[in-house]
Amino acid sequence: MPPRNRDRPAYRCTECGLTVPKWVGRCPECQAWGTIDEVGAGPVALQQVGPGPVTTPARPIGEIDVRAAKARPTGVDELDRVLGGGLVPGAVLLLAGEPGVGKSTLLLEVAHRYAAGGSAPALVVTGEESAAQVRLRADRTDRVHPELYLAAETDLSALLSHVETVSPGLLVVDSVQTISSPALDSAPGSVTQVRAVTAALIASAKARNMATILVGHVTKDGNVAGPRVLEHLVDVVLHFEGERHSTLRLVRAVKNRYGPSDEVGCFEMFDGGIRGLADPSGLFLTRHTEAVPGTCVAVLLEGVRPLLAEVQALVAPSNLNNPRRAVSGLDSARVAMVLAVTERRGRVRLSERDVYTATVGGARVTEPAGDLAVALAVASAARDYALPPDLVAIGELGLSGDVRRVGAVERRLAEAARLGFRRALVPTGSLEKKPKGIAVTEVDDLRAALGHAFADKVRSLSAAGSAASE
Repeated sequence: MPPRNRDRPAYRCTECGLTVPKWVGRCPECQAWGTIDEVGAGPVALQQVGPGPVTTPARPIGEIDVRAAKARPTGVDELDRVLGGGLVPGAVLLLAGEPGVGKSTLLLEVAHRYAAGGSAPALVVTGEESAAQVRLRADRTDRVHPELYLAAETDLSALLSHVETVSPGLLVVDSVQTISSPALDSAPGSVTQVRAVTAALIASAKARNMATILVGHVTKDGNVAGPRVLEHLVDVVLHFEGERHSTLRLVRAVKNRYGPSDEVGCFEMFDGGIRGLADPSGLFLTRHTEAVPGTCVAVLLEGVRPLLAEVQALVAPSNLNNPRRAVSGLDSARVAMVLAVTERRGRVRLSERDVYTATVGGARVTEPAGDLAVALAVASAARDYALPPDLVAIGELGLSGDVRRVGAVERRLAEAARLGFRRALVPTGSLEKKPKGIAVTEVDDLRAALGHAFADKVRSLSAAGSAASE
């Protein structure tokens, strides 16, 4: 029997950690493609390691100076909200988003604000565009500053040389997948290259106490491209989201070592660049001079932030054997369930009618708390009864027609009252104390909600009938 070769390399999946004897294109365990990397020779005997020199001596935790790790505001309030106050010196951020959503525009704004602060210059290294292209964007958005430096590089060594020369307080790399190290044989953008480049940039950021923002690509599923180890190495992971046909952009924190990970920042794209929206609910509402059938306002939560969104519905007679159901900005499966509950439990006839449901301003309503607003909008359109314009509806619908409780109702109602809404329908038992400035009606099921929502219309019709009879 031939002796076993202990120098034979091993291969490991960067996603799930499975070790295989030879390289394969697809991991047998997690079924991920291109995640098998060589990790060196096989098992060897461990040698005893003795004590060695230390970089800094250990001290009591109370003697550690925290001023060096204090966050510095970026000047972009919505981004500071997500980061928990601003950029921490030495922190490394990973910003991911779909192509064309506005990542480069946002980071050019951040770099300009940082450079204008005067404490240290900012350096933007682009590997996807030429320096002239970025300069054109800076001219268009009026983001040119003498302390804002720009370089177009794809080589890691050249990038580190620029850092050595400029000594920036903020480094922006757009994007990390375009930077490669000549010391590795793999192609740019490969798992090995991305991991090595990120490790080198993190080491430079920590050594220089330099805040660093890395732009990352996303897969077709919306996840950060590259090995999952990147998200473990960096300090903050942000997702930049937005619809191509809407000006609204959202920044969500997926991971944040220095602040909350459930905050959301709202931005609006316009011809002059990008700007933060401290009050984005106006994008999702249309103020009518008169009440219009088929509209209802829901109060949703984006992270911990309440946002008001208007749900619209149109119900029309259908000549088709299978009436049409069209959805925009809503979860189609959830809308189908709400329509079934509205017809069966609310006694609103929909089986022979086309039903169209949509949101205003590109809002995405996926939270179950918007079920009651969808049902009321559909019932309003079907009966041609307009809901009160100062009414909001909050609640999740069950298949039995019951209105279930949702979280943070008091915070939602406070936001609705601030924007001028004076009436609300909420699930029974949602409030410990009644909020100020808004009249709250608690409902147990959909029938009760419909009765309260259309009470004004029923009373006006009764009054009109009585006057006609007299």
